[in-house]
Amino acid sequence: MGGKQLGFSDYEQATAKKQTKREKFLAEMEVVVPWDDLIALIEPHYPKTSKKGGRPPYPLMTMLRIHLLQQWYSLSDPAMEEALIEVPTMRRFAGIDLVSDRIPDETTILTFRHLLEKHELGEQIFGTVKAHLSARGMTMRQGTIVDATLIAAPSSTKNKEGKRDPEMHQTKKGNQWYHGMKVHIGVDKDSGLIHSVVTTAANVHDLTPAAELLHGDEKVVYGDAGYQGIAKRHEMASKTTTFHVAMRPGKRRALPDTAEGRLLDLIEAAKAHIRAKVEHPFRVIKQQFGFQKTRLRGMAKNRCKVNVIAALTNLFLARRLLLSAI
Repeated sequence: MGGKQLGFSDYEQATAKKQTKREKFLAEMEVVVPWDDLIALIEPHYPKTSKKGGRPPYPLMTMLRIHLLQQWYSLSDPAMEEALIEVPTMRRFAGIDLVSDRIPDETTILTFRHLLEKHELGEQIFGTVKAHLSARGMTMRQGTIVDATLIAAPSSTKNKEGKRDPEMHQTKKGNQWYHGMKVHIGVDKDSGLIHSVVTTAANVHDLTPAAELLHGDEKVVYGDAGYQGIAKRHEMASKTTTFHVAMRPGKRRALPDTAEGRLLDLIEAAKAHIRAKVEHPFRVIKQQFGFQKTRLRGMAKNRCKVNVIAALTNLFLARRLLLSAI
């Protein structure tokens, strides 16, 4: 890593009488994020000099740290610039000295995000973090839980085109309509870590990208009632995987109060207990990191963002094991 960035954890521990939640979180992320691997991934695409002969580009490490801060705290580009000015903890984490260093403005922050999108680095960041965890014994091979969650998109038409994002769509869940996208994930049934992630418009059925959520070596797959019929799809024909899909709620409620009916209900309860592990990464994505509504237009931009968030979610979920191994 090198330079000022290395001192964040030490600085916080030395100066704070009592660590705030933000300081504690960032001190943990300082340790668990594979900075060197991510820098090596992005560096070939990062400009070495200014195109117009102006000021030199900001250090790549600073821009990467700012981008991750954006994901962790669900900040827009202007809000991120303001946070760097107003919040000393974030500024120190980014390695910025308010006296001697320039603070990247919102346009610079936007440009870095566009660089990640252009070179599809979000997907590569997710892969790099998976490899980092695998190298530390956190394999994701035995069984998979598949699920999807809705992410709302702005319904406002106050933009250049005067209309909503054409790549986002509506879907009905229960008695309520949602406009936006879906995040589909494949989660390891033992560790609870995400090994596959796919983004689609909200109206795409959960079954459609299901095959993309399997790594191919799992012996068993769990899914909720939305995945009924997954075993019959042609993509699954060559697989020897066992599928445990939840019974539809109405059918389960109608189970008879007999020995067989009670046994079937117990089996459904056991399936639900295993499937519950998929809710942990969704809770981190939507509650911990605040990604309940996207600000970005288009699936390509959102795909990049979701992959980065999935990588950060894995690091957050695995942080205790990673920290204990140091």
